[in-house]
Amino acid sequence: MPPILEWCEMILKRSELNPILTRADIPDVPPTLVNATSVFNPGAVKVGDTYLLLLRVQTRGRETVLMLAHSTDGERFTVEPEIIRIDGLEKAGTRIYHLYDPRITYIEGEYLIMLAADIDNDCRLATVRTADFQHFELVSFDAAGDTRNGVIFPERFSDKYLRLERPNRIAAEGNAASGSVITLSESADLQTWRELGPVMAGRYHYWDELIGAGPPPVKTRDGWLLIYHGVATHFASVNIYQAGVALLDLINPSIVIGRGRDNILEPRELYELTGQVPNVVFPSGLIVEDYDEEGFALPHSLARLYYGAADTCIGLALMTVQQLLDCCEP
Repeated sequence: MPPILEWCEMILKRSELNPILTRADIPDVPPTLVNATSVFNPGAVKVGDTYLLLLRVQTRGRETVLMLAHSTDGERFTVEPEIIRIDGLEKAGTRIYHLYDPRITYIEGEYLIMLAADIDNDCRLATVRTADFQHFELVSFDAAGDTRNGVIFPERFSDKYLRLERPNRIAAEGNAASGSVITLSESADLQTWRELGPVMAGRYHYWDELIGAGPPPVKTRDGWLLIYHGVATHFASVNIYQAGVALLDLINPSIVIGRGRDNILEPRELYELTGQVPNVVFPSGLIVEDYDEEGFALPHSLARLYYGAADTCIGLALMTVQQLLDCCEP
């Protein structure tokens, strides 16, 4: 086997169609959305033979709306000319300025979507459910705690839902607060969440100083495979957003049993280097094609990683599950 650095450098292959979605692909939905500014950070899921992306779309008024795109091959997407409405959003009890960065988990016959929600002074997490991607309903809205990057595990643990999140506990001058620790929380009803403790922290001076969970974890025989984003902040003029991989214990996912030393995807192409926020690849959607009868991802399975590029468009990178596992050093 080649050294880890060389191996991880080889595994991700960008789609030849990248960027697979740009503002030019977004249909107008007057009067709210006309001549969209950007589309990025999608949630992803495969329903039957159809690939679905839940899109973060930005208007020219810098408002955020959610839209749905579908595909038969996972690369060529058509965006539906409709803005998604979420029933019960008024029950949040506060003014929400933006709902964004969806992560989609299929669990027990329904799809749970975690969204970041910007309110007056901080960011909260909203949980939304759907059965058909036509009707969406608010399940819960976190009452307290500045946090984001929430992802729900695709199965319960001792009858409890588990989610990873990233509390915003680091004040960034001139920018929103961020965080350097991914934590684990549990809930019996998706309404009230209790933090169980830290899972993994950023590594100061390296590629992942600030971190946050990417797509929901994937169950493998070796552990829960987690793709996460890391931000290198130690450059004078710019932060660099990259993607990395970690492996969590199957029984107790607060335990990290493997983690990549290097990133697996970094900004290199023009559409990743330039845009609304330069130097960004932000992993948010992952579709694994093949699972065994017990629900474990097959090592040889193709994995499709959908990511936001420079907060402007959407890219796709391809690899196998085993290639990601091979990057996780004990």
